[in-house]
Amino acid sequence: MIKVLIVDDEALICEGLRLLLDGFPDIEVIGVCHNGLEAVRFCRKVLPDVVLMDIRMDRCDGVEGTRMIKEMHPEVQVVILTTFMDDEYIHAALSYGAGGYLLKDSSSQLIYEAIKNAYIGNVAIAPRIVQRMVGPSKASPAALSKIIEQFKLSEKDLELIRWICQGLSNKEIADRLYLSEGTVKNNIGKILSKLNLRDRTQIAIFAFRNHLPI
Repeated sequence: MIKVLIVDDEALICEGLRLLLDGFPDIEVIGVCHNGLEAVRFCRKVLPDVVLMDIRMDRCDGVEGTRMIKEMHPEVQVVILTTFMDDEYIHAALSYGAGGYLLKDSSSQLIYEAIKNAYIGNVAIAPRIVQRMVGPSKASPAALSKIIEQFKLSEKDLELIRWICQGLSNKEIADRLYLSEGTVKNNIGKILSKLNLRDRTQIAIFAFRNHLPI
């Protein structure tokens, strides 16, 4: 069972999410909070696996709530669920360790899959967010070439980064590329070393900030 904490300042949204998630046999909603500070206090008493977090809330918003939760409990995964496609919110939330960013009009299946992906350490970003952050018009060919040359990224590296940003697991990437799961893991490790990064989420942040063609 994946233990989920819902954080949103609208009671109707909380109730709807609880009903939605209760329909999945491997999800258990263990609590509901109405701002980031309440969520931090909840996590001190009962540790969820995944926090489903709104952005704009009174007293303590989702970005600050994410920062505090990840500082105190780095093992807890945070998935942002919001109506806002604001670049500043997206960058800030991911920079503080959020493992996902979804929009509230996402399908129930997409929210469910995002929770499962975050739980196993994969990045879960809504397709529209990916398109917004790394659309082809965001960076010039010269700027892309400079990044690729600076970090010595191969076509294989860029392909792996693309799959990571779309939330695929090592096994799913291996199946698409006809490689072993171990080979994919080793290649991702080499990318992390090239970029001097810690994990998959940071790879996604790097791709978004540098507007790599995902």
